[in-house]
Amino acid sequence: MAAVGLGVLTACMSTDPPTPPLATNRPASPSGPPPTSSSSATATAPAPATSTTTRGPTPSDGRPVEARLSVPDLNLSGLLVQPYEGWTDDGPGTAIQDRGVAAAPYGPRGGTGPGGIGNFQVTAHRTSSTAAFRHLPDLAEGDVAHVDAEGIRYTYAVTETRTTSFRSAGSLAEQRAAVPGRPGVPPTQAMITLSTCLTPEDRAAGNFWSDQYKNPEHRVDKIGVLVETAPAPA
Repeated sequence: MAAVGLGVLTACMSTDPPTPPLATNRPASPSGPPPTSSSSATATAPAPATSTTTRGPTPSDGRPVEARLSVPDLNLSGLLVQPYEGWTDDGPGTAIQDRGVAAAPYGPRGGTGPGGIGNFQVTAHRTSSTAAFRHLPDLAEGDVAHVDAEGIRYTYAVTETRTTSFRSAGSLAEQRAAVPGRPGVPPTQAMITLSTCLTPEDRAAGNFWSDQYKNPEHRVDKIGVLVETAPAPA
């Protein structure tokens, strides 16, 4: 999923998504009579109207650091997210997930760190170990995920659901892209990819393929965009 960028949550056995509009606060210009002018008098230009705009969330510098993931709609709170150099669901990433926590790849074939511009990729198991992402497929558009790192809480809102095939190099490139679903496009915002396996669905369809790490073919990816930055709860 390479280049430092967006985040991904993925896991199993062992796109540029639309950006939600940021709220703005634009007070109306002061009302008053229109300026007048004549050929015998010099018109005085009215003072320009002022406006204020609510600033968008401030992304991080994208450094890979340990974080804690909370997803209220999944009753998931404080899941450890461990960074490692690599790519989604490789050997080291699978070993991390086997310990019951989430893995976040970084580096040339991985993503960015928590809150960074690009794709913050997070994967965890759904059907084994602690099954931390057991209910990830139920996450809906508009649901939020909180990532706490180094005293800051980064809140992402889900904007899209994608399916990745581990038997397709093109599909994997889309999952791991700095802009999910758009390989080669430079990232301009902080995003996240939460990913886990579709093992039950694959098995039900008669698809028993798996790779050398026992990952089934398909992944469900919940893509989100950073919508808020605030101090992490004490």
